[in-house]
Amino acid sequence: MALNTDRIEQLLHDGYRDKVYPGAVWAVGDAHGTHASGAIGVLDPDQPDVPMRLDTVFDVASLTKILAVWSSIGALWEDGNLPLDEPLGTFWLEVTGHPLSQVTARQLLTHTAGVPLRANLKNLYGTNSDAVRSGVLHEELHRPPGEAVEYTDRAALILGYLAEHLSGQPLDQLAQQRTWTPLGMTNTRFGPLPTEITANCAPTELDQDTGTHLKGTAHDFSARLLGGVCGIAGAFSTLDDLARFLQYMLDPTTAGTAPGFGPGWTEASLTVQTGDLAPVRGLFWHPAPDTDPADRTYVHYGFTGTGLWISPKRGTWAVLLTNKLYYSRDREPLTAVRNTFRRLAFT
Repeated sequence: MALNTDRIEQLLHDGYRDKVYPGAVWAVGDAHGTHASGAIGVLDPDQPDVPMRLDTVFDVASLTKILAVWSSIGALWEDGNLPLDEPLGTFWLEVTGHPLSQVTARQLLTHTAGVPLRANLKNLYGTNSDAVRSGVLHEELHRPPGEAVEYTDRAALILGYLAEHLSGQPLDQLAQQRTWTPLGMTNTRFGPLPTEITANCAPTELDQDTGTHLKGTAHDFSARLLGGVCGIAGAFSTLDDLARFLQYMLDPTTAGTAPGFGPGWTEASLTVQTGDLAPVRGLFWHPAPDTDPADRTYVHYGFTGTGLWISPKRGTWAVLLTNKLYYSRDREPLTAVRNTFRRLAFT
């Protein structure tokens, strides 16, 4: 793999200089391991003498959907316990007789289920976790299933509930047992984080209630509402753990103990599953912008400023972790950095 690491470092340094993010860590590798990595900027602008490090812990936001939900659903599918194309109401009594009963797991994974786009759980259902679950699972659909591709956090929340139902375990325990522990992802967990780990965690946005930046507590209001664990967000991880995860996706023999999901799940997920609908989607993964259909790179982003890329044809992966949310919820400055980083990483 011939990488221009100087250009990657300059790109990410420019983003730090321009206050796109306080700091960033990155890595590029393949099935055999990491080929290049680096750290840019500072952990916290309020402590400019503390640099960002390769082992910094990040609130990975929507990467939770991949690390916990996608992997757990894949494990259940590999076990033969989850039919992707049967209506949920045929095997999940909790939704039988409700609009969600006609939706399939594949439609949730491709964001074609037609579930509501609204995701402000507290405003809709209150603060009781049981009331939130009931409201989400019994809500009317936004449109008929299979009609359109529309991204919504609800898809991951519902699939998280489904994984818990089928496994009989809370989502955090299921992800830990079936994926994180077998892969040696010792720094990946749901928050809130214990004090000793919080010290090495990148802070995110300003908490208006306390006047301090969130650190070790999920930025996502749904995750906080549900105690830190939900399918939408709430997980924390490190560069090395994410590299292990992507390396395994490219070559399952790299794992000491095989996780629940395997190559069949990965292969299905990294192919277009939405037919003639646009934008095209895999299973929770989607093709990166402007990539050749014959040589697609698949991506998943996190709102805090995190991103995973994987190219099954090239056999390469890349990770970029930032805490851009410290400065702004504006996505555009980071979008340009991400797109350039991806081009440099997969040249």
